[in-house]
Amino acid sequence: MLSRTASHLYWMARYIERAETTARLMQVGARNALMPDIGGGYRNDWEAILQASGTLEVFRDKYGETRQRNLETFLFFDQDNPASVMSCMAQARENARVVRTGLTSQTWDAMNSSFQDLKRMHRTERSKLSLQDLAEWTSNACALIRGSIASTQLRNDGYHFMGLGFTLERADNTARLLDVKYYVLLPSLTYIGSGLDQTQWVTLLRSMSAHRAFHWTYKGEITASRIAHFLILNSQFPRSLLTAVQGTCEHLDHLARGYRQTSRAQSAARALYGELAEAQVEDIFDEGLHEFLARFMRQNAGIAGIVQDTYLIGEPA
Repeated sequence: MLSRTASHLYWMARYIERAETTARLMQVGARNALMPDIGGGYRNDWEAILQASGTLEVFRDKYGETRQRNLETFLFFDQDNPASVMSCMAQARENARVVRTGLTSQTWDAMNSSFQDLKRMHRTERSKLSLQDLAEWTSNACALIRGSIASTQLRNDGYHFMGLGFTLERADNTARLLDVKYYVLLPSLTYIGSGLDQTQWVTLLRSMSAHRAFHWTYKGEITASRIAHFLILNSQFPRSLLTAVQGTCEHLDHLARGYRQTSRAQSAARALYGELAEAQVEDIFDEGLHEFLARFMRQNAGIAGIVQDTYLIGEPA
């Protein structure tokens, strides 16, 4: 496969995953903004969401005050925001268009029809679209595209480059969602274990479509350590850090066998997977959850950089 073709497939997948994460961040922000503040009134945690997506300064320059209506527009429709759902889906669709012959008709139709639906929504009066409607549409559209890929694409190198895009982006996004909760949303370490802390953990689970799965896995009380274990170390949960890194290893192994050449990316991914497989939640909290997640994101980004240097060329399209 040409490296340019591989690059388009890889970035198509990354942008699809990124669009869904932006929608999940919107849900976290909206739900936490409704929580009663300790000092009275209601909390505004939207700045934490913008920090997590790396777009706080871009938003301030354009909109100024962090009002929810402006934030919803910025995170969903604003094409000046590279992490908005509209921007991500447009980039994903453009990458898919360039390599359309490498996609099945079902995958292309799912990608193209989702983008056309999004453009129609953009022309709809804003007051007729709730945040919940926008977030649910994004999750459903991304699930439809991923389902088409999983059920119709050949398990060739193109499929594994798309898989790499999904797993590397998902690992980064899960870490960011966790980091928002623990490092930014909680106002003080004194609130750890409080009702506010508990409610925010439940909100995080719901935003990741993991609330029911968590209760299937862990019986009894919801605790920070159990949720951290579920989202970081549980191999049964498809969005956990461990599962995402395992997927990265598997796709890299398939590519290495296909090209009959090992890569530094394999070694880096296996090292990270081995660390997670041996880790205990107590060790993570001893290090500091924020510090652990920041280190993980650097390591995951390092693997993505090696993949770019080894297999892909140019900048993301």
